[in-house]
Amino acid sequence: MIDFFNTLLYPIKFGEAWVMYGWHWLFDKIGLNGDLAGWAWALSIVGLTVVVRILLIPLFVRQIHSSRRMQLIQPEMQKIQKKYKGKRDPESQKAQQAEIMDLYRRTGTNPFSSCLPILIQSPFFFALFQLLNNLKAIAEGKSPAIGPITQEVAQQIESSTIFGAKLSDSFVTANGNLNVQILTVVLIILMSATTFTTQYQLMRKNMPQAALDNPFAKQQKVLLYLMPIFFAISGINFPIGVLIYWLTTNLWTMGQQFYVIRNMPAPGSEAERRRRERLERKGKEVDELVVPGLVPDDAVVPDDAPKSGQRQQPKGKKRAKTSTPKSRR
Repeated sequence: MIDFFNTLLYPIKFGEAWVMYGWHWLFDKIGLNGDLAGWAWALSIVGLTVVVRILLIPLFVRQIHSSRRMQLIQPEMQKIQKKYKGKRDPESQKAQQAEIMDLYRRTGTNPFSSCLPILIQSPFFFALFQLLNNLKAIAEGKSPAIGPITQEVAQQIESSTIFGAKLSDSFVTANGNLNVQILTVVLIILMSATTFTTQYQLMRKNMPQAALDNPFAKQQKVLLYLMPIFFAISGINFPIGVLIYWLTTNLWTMGQQFYVIRNMPAPGSEAERRRRERLERKGKEVDELVVPGLVPDDAVVPDDAPKSGQRQQPKGKKRAKTSTPKSRR
C-alpha cells in the first residue's frame, strides 16, 4: 500500500523537484549562494508554494461562488428540514434527500466544492514531505534521484542551513540541536497563529449570525482552539522545509481570504454590511448575487403568476357583447 502511494505521488514529486530547482537557479544567479545557499533552497520552497497556489486559483474562485450560493439557499434548506422535522420513516427521509438534491441542482450548488482546494493541495503537501524526507537517503546514494535532485544536488541541500538547521531536519530528529528545535517551534507557533487568524476572521466576519448559532458552527469553534494543539503534536514530525511550505500557504490563504471577505463577503454577514456601507458612501451601486433557480423571499410575484409545481391553464378571452341598435320607425 505504501509503495502504491509513493508511486502515485511520484509525478508530483518530480514536478516539485523541478520547480524547486528552477527557483534555486534563479536565487543562485542573484547572489544567494555560498553561505546563503540554505536561504536559496528555503526561498525555493516558498516559490514552489506560490506556484501551487496560483494553479489553485480557479478552484478557489469556484469555492467562493459555491460558498455564497450555499449561504443564499439556507432559508430554502431550513424550510425543507422543517417540513420533514420528526419524520424518521424511510419514505420521508428519501423525499427529503430528493428535495435537497433538487435544490442543489436548480441552484447549481455543490456542497463539496469548498473542500476541493484542500483535497487537491494535500497530494502536493505529502509529495513535498516525501521529497524532503528522502534528501538524506538520496545524498548517501541509498535512494534514486528525483528529477534534477541528484545525489550531488541532494548533498548540496543537506550541507546548506538556515539559522543552523537543515531543511530536512525536524524537531524529533534534532538530536539535541538547539537551533533545529528553536526554529521548528517558532515555525509551528507561526503556523498555528496564521491558521487561527484565518479561521477566526472567517467565522466572525464572513458568516451570518444565524449560521453561527447552529451545532456545526459550535463544533467549528471548538476545532478552532484545538487546531494549535494538533499542529504542535504533528508539526514536530515534519521537516523544516515542509513547515516553511505550510506557513507560506497559510499566509497566502490569509491574504486571499482577507481580499475575499472585503470584496465578496457572504450574504448576511458583518463583512457584507460593511461593504454595503463603503459602497453607499462612495455612491456606488451594490451588486446583488442572484442564484439561478432560487426565488428571493422579498421578490414581487404577480397575482396571476403560476404557483410552483402548478400548471397555469390558458384563459379564454371573453368576447364583448355588441348591441345592435334598433331602427327607429
